[in-house]
Amino acid sequence: PASMTMTVIAPDTPTSSYAAMFTQNAFPGAPIKVGREVVASKKPVAAIVVNNKISNVHPKGSGVQDARTVANKVGELLGVTGDAAAVLPSSTGVIGWQLPVDNMVEALPRAVEALQSDSVLPAAKGIMTTDTFAKARSCVVRDSDGEELGRFTGIAKGAGMIEPNMATMLVYIMTDIDADPELLKKTLAKAVNSEGSFNRISVDSDQSTSDSIMLLSSQKKAKLPADEEEAIFTEALSRICSELAQDVVRNGEGTQHVMRVHVHGAPTGQLAHGIGKAVVNSPLVKTAIAGNDANVGRIIAAVGSYVGKHNPAWAPIVASKCQIDFGDQTVFKDGEFTIDDKKEVVLQQYMIDAELPVGSHCPKHYKTVDINIYLQGADRTGGHSSMVFGSDLTHTYVDVNAGYRS
Repeated sequence: PASMTMTVIAPDTPTSSYAAMFTQNAFPGAPIKVGREVVASKKPVAAIVVNNKISNVHPKGSGVQDARTVANKVGELLGVTGDAAAVLPSSTGVIGWQLPVDNMVEALPRAVEALQSDSVLPAAKGIMTTDTFAKARSCVVRDSDGEELGRFTGIAKGAGMIEPNMATMLVYIMTDIDADPELLKKTLAKAVNSEGSFNRISVDSDQSTSDSIMLLSSQKKAKLPADEEEAIFTEALSRICSELAQDVVRNGEGTQHVMRVHVHGAPTGQLAHGIGKAVVNSPLVKTAIAGNDANVGRIIAAVGSYVGKHNPAWAPIVASKCQIDFGDQTVFKDGEFTIDDKKEVVLQQYMIDAELPVGSHCPKHYKTVDINIYLQGADRTGGHSSMVFGSDLTHTYVDVNAGYRS
């Protein structure tokens, strides 16, 4: 279709320094299957090719062969064929439709001719679907003397069907620092699971069939000292991933508020994370936030439901000791609500101040609606914590997804 955009990302020469993580959805798209094959083969990667509009997920016909055809054409245009190197395909868009392969192959020469190293912004724009602004982040790594060691740059797309569980969101990170693939794999996994990163966000609780994050090194800069490289890569990747992940939430379909839920004092990290996700994914909490309504009873309902199902032994402790702060206001403490008319007014204004304009082409601000949940109340000396970001649920989200294929 004329509205489809083809984007090619390529290092100057094929690289063997790369890593990737993909969706854990049981119905992965064809590009995911091909990507897993490439990663398992350990072939050098010559490029990534991305199309929007159609995700190539279980279409009638051979979606896998279609993905390979497009990838092979890119390799041919770059002068890389056979076993010399591979091209990683990525697709995002409507599930179930077949790719217009002939049209895509015909368009690829123009995409390859457009390759340039001046700016990543055209690629960030090219992979968008219902996103309203391009998402790109970068950071420079320096040594103790301030000398530049290298750079990390990442782009992402995603606005709906967002609750990644990577072990419809696409992320591509590039660095010029050389590193062994095993180090990239290890540090990328840490970054994806770090606080505020991709596995700690949710727009609508739907895990995509196409979630992918790919990390490529051009190997132009030397490897870092062996005793420093893991820490440096982990810090840089965590920063890029966290910033991009929160951009994805801020650009969620119809998002007017970004929630930041911080759970403290849980017996396990898994329970802390689950409680945070339960709050940001609750339709009742999301719609209350969207309406600037301090209906905090919905928060304890979400917390209590999750704890009761997943750790019932802890339910009495949570019910009697839990403290919940909404912004800078304590709204629940020692087993009872502490909200009153004055706090209601303060909280309503707090949410109004945190509103984002729907459809903006750049974030107006980076404010969040903060909810802190202290499961053990005043006792804050131990336990596990987790911070999760999520969005509210507005009429615009419904409108976008009710007419997505129109």
